Amino acid sequence: MFKDRIDAGIQLANKLLPFKDKEVVVLAIPRGGLPIGAIVAKALQAPLDVALSKKIGHPYNREYAIGAVSLENIILKDVSGIHKNYIAEETERIREKLKKRHQQYYKNRQPEDLKDKIVIIIDDGIATGNTIRVTAEMVRAQKPKKVIVAIPVAPPSAVKSLEDSSYIDQVICLQTPSDFMAVGQFYEFFNQVSDEEAIQLLEECNVA
Repeated sequence: MFKDRIDAGIQLANKLLPFKDKEVVVLAIPRGGLPIGAIVAKALQAPLDVALSKKIGHPYNREYAIGAVSLENIILKDVSGIHKNYIAEETERIREKLKKRHQQYYKNRQPEDLKDKIVIIIDDGIATGNTIRVTAEMVRAQKPKKVIVAIPVAPPSAVKSLEDSSYIDQVICLQTPSDFMAVGQFYEFFNQVSDEEAIQLLEECNVA
């Protein structure tokens, strides 16, 4: 059990210290991944950025990712029997959200260049790993040196699915409980992170 995202971030940062003084970019999944990513980025003296991609949920189970959308790319998996109109409408809806988030997050700065960098993708925990898997695929398209996923908690099945991905070089997970139901059950305090908080963390980490 983690006290909160700060506690999880400190523990994860300690685990990631071997990457200090290397060419690293910390890429947080908004918004819950940002408080943890900020702590890791400071510990590694690395820039912090956000992964602006979002999963497309299955029409009958929105939590199950059938793909993911970024502003430039779309990756689809397991779409047999799913109507093209649903995918087109979801893609458009998600891109509208991502455009707003991009405007909010990149008001005063440019996205980090990931080419030839060690990219550490961070979230506050994962249930299935589907979203991070497709995020890693999109990151890989930018030709980083290495893609690492670092998370405080995930079920063993999700960790295995990430380790099996050809787009991910290494998975670092602090806890892999078998009685996993939701990420929030492993935190004493698990409040929602607002866009305002997320932007502030991003700006604080990247002050020149």
